[in-house]
Amino acid sequence: MESWVRFNSQSQAKERIIRAAQYACTLLGYTLQKGGAAADLLHTVSQLEAHMSLSRKLLRLGNSVEALEAAKRAIHLSDGVLRLCLTISHLNRAMYFACDNILWAGKTGLVPEVDLHKWSQRSFRYYLFTLILNLTRDVYELHLLMDREARYRASKSPPSAQPSSSLSADPPSPTPEALPWLSRQLHLLVTVLYTNPPLLLDLLKNLCDIFIPLDRLGIRPTGSGFVGACGLTSSLLSIATILHPWLKLKP
Repeated sequence: MESWVRFNSQSQAKERIIRAAQYACTLLGYTLQKGGAAADLLHTVSQLEAHMSLSRKLLRLGNSVEALEAAKRAIHLSDGVLRLCLTISHLNRAMYFACDNILWAGKTGLVPEVDLHKWSQRSFRYYLFTLILNLTRDVYELHLLMDREARYRASKSPPSAQPSSSLSADPPSPTPEALPWLSRQLHLLVTVLYTNPPLLLDLLKNLCDIFIPLDRLGIRPTGSGFVGACGLTSSLLSIATILHPWLKLKP
């Protein structure tokens, strides 16, 4: 199983590049449609997007194994919140990839009786729940880092200023006096994200990705142009973490 995981990791960069190209085609198709392009050109771009989607599904065959291995590692984390979020997230990813494999078999004609719409919707539901858990993990880590930074600043401030600098202190009532507090929290947020690029990239990537299943499931329709832009952005961010592993959020 370990050898398969190592082999599978080598195809991730290719899959990310094809994903970026797929969503670039989605964005291009939307732009051409708005510009009144010929129907033949729109059909060509749509077919190219479909072929890239099928190629990605081929590269993701067996990714459920890697996701299950990640879940096995996450279940041993000492932090309870991270352990819960990451373990369930990886299990959902395993189910998402399994649904994806069934869709690949259906679209290639290996299993022609597959209900493509049903399995596609099921796949996007698992994907959505995975992203929700990933965002929960990001917000939790952001809160921990902001709290640590606030305590550090409080320790460097005069004793009289410490209560107002603490992140855990209750926010003041919505009056003009609350503006300094909001300004401090915003500055704290920017500082933490600026000094933690892996967390910033992971947060941005998950925020972009979540609009894709929301649109596909009809929960929050945003249109192919917005979905293409979000998918392309998150793909480029993923490629950056592959090129520079230190940018990948751990664990």
